[in-house]
Amino acid sequence: MKKILVALLLCAAATLTPLAASPAALAASTVTNGGFETGGPTAAPTGWSTTGSAAADFTESGGRSGSYRLSHWATGAYTVETHQTLTGLSAGTYTLRAWVRSGAASQSWIALRNCGPAERRTHLPVSSSEWIQIAVTQTVTGGQCTVSLGSAAAAGGWANFDDVVFAAGSATLAIKGADTSSLPKSEALGGKYRTAAGTQGDALAIMRSAGLNHVRLKVWVNAADGYNDKAHVLALARRIKAQGMGLLIDFHYSDTWADPGKQYKPAAWAGYTLAQLKTAVYNHTYDVLNALKAQGTTADLVQVGNEINDGMLWEEGRSSNFGNLAQLLNSGYSAVKAVSTSTRVVLHVAEGGNNPLFRWWFDSAAANGVNYDVIGVSYYSYWHGTLGALQTNLNDIASRYGKPVLVVETAYPFTTGNDDGLTNIITAATPYPGYPASAAGQSAMLRDVMSVVQAVPNGRGLGVVYWEPTWTAVPGNGWDPADPSSGNGWENQALFDFSDRALPALTQFTHQ
Repeated sequence: MKKILVALLLCAAATLTPLAASPAALAASTVTNGGFETGGPTAAPTGWSTTGSAAADFTESGGRSGSYRLSHWATGAYTVETHQTLTGLSAGTYTLRAWVRSGAASQSWIALRNCGPAERRTHLPVSSSEWIQIAVTQTVTGGQCTVSLGSAAAAGGWANFDDVVFAAGSATLAIKGADTSSLPKSEALGGKYRTAAGTQGDALAIMRSAGLNHVRLKVWVNAADGYNDKAHVLALARRIKAQGMGLLIDFHYSDTWADPGKQYKPAAWAGYTLAQLKTAVYNHTYDVLNALKAQGTTADLVQVGNEINDGMLWEEGRSSNFGNLAQLLNSGYSAVKAVSTSTRVVLHVAEGGNNPLFRWWFDSAAANGVNYDVIGVSYYSYWHGTLGALQTNLNDIASRYGKPVLVVETAYPFTTGNDDGLTNIITAATPYPGYPASAAGQSAMLRDVMSVVQAVPNGRGLGVVYWEPTWTAVPGNGWDPADPSSGNGWENQALFDFSDRALPALTQFTHQ
């Protein structure tokens, strides 16, 4: 059995980017044999100690780099920890990084413990063939810290570890957010939200208590149902800021959904020339943002366009004519900065695992002088490639363009069930290998997307925003703003279940 597994686990080459050292802490001790090259293959890795099922802890051929890797595996259920304690550490913040792979039958993690504060863990994503780098950050106060690689697995469950590095510095997420654009309409039509224990409350407060610190709101120009307009955004922004949360405004520059397949002009702008469109983008952007500022709820981040793979305001603003698109984007950028120079501008492209697309798009933006502060990414694992592909793209574009990266949309189903009359968009029992459409699968997918962003080198992994966690099945609050009878097709990906209770995935924002 083990030989079959080893044969399937082919090594993928990648470059390890070390974490930049923090001036607040100097590593006086580093991991011994972090690449597991010394003394391998062996039943126990040189320089490390084993606790638990010792036979499940060994080095073997097939490292990510070099010749060997650490593996956890056994024919029966097991729990094992491979660890070493580092001493002589100055007080400060440190980060453990490791390249990992793991099967679905194993719950595995990297951790820092005995450092002063309580243990912190990052779990391994399910990845049978791709090496993925993960990180965990901890504050050291007592001069020492234990590096831990652990697994609790069913029979045949396995995990691989390689290129383990401990260094001064931090890898954390500044933004842990949610897009709650549908919330005002849901509440107006009777939508209710409850804690996991069943206590009814304000959805924003429930999410804030779960660790969310930002909310994203879309803006349509003249929506058929009257929602997602300036008035509703202003009202919800007041509630968001009252919770102490940051605000991300997402301009669609349309009367309805704008995404890679449709970027239709607002009806009021239908006959505009390029020059008129530039003025309209500036005025609309400035108007909404200045009203937010005037009421004391200045936007912290602003998207100029939504999923603009093929541009916006078709036909004039298609990506095939990037010069035109650049003028429209810069018009929006200028309006944002005219209201608040500290507000960061996000350019948002979908297909987060498609590195050639992102290189082409942002190379074109650079060639045409487009101004922006943050690269925004949509990543839905059932559409946009593997977690490894997401990591490859995020790491590359963060380095190539010198910008922080932010996953502004992600989601995953907690059930295959349906709570309204419209078939759900995602119906598969296992939409992504190793992650069932269950409460546990949804929680694990959100956790692991956040881990990939957290591990982006040099602190450029800004954060993750979950898309429409409050869009439960409320009659009248459907996909089509012009059709009150439409269903939403999304209720099985909300973060509140069909009884309106908060799901376990919400707790991941606290843990990251």
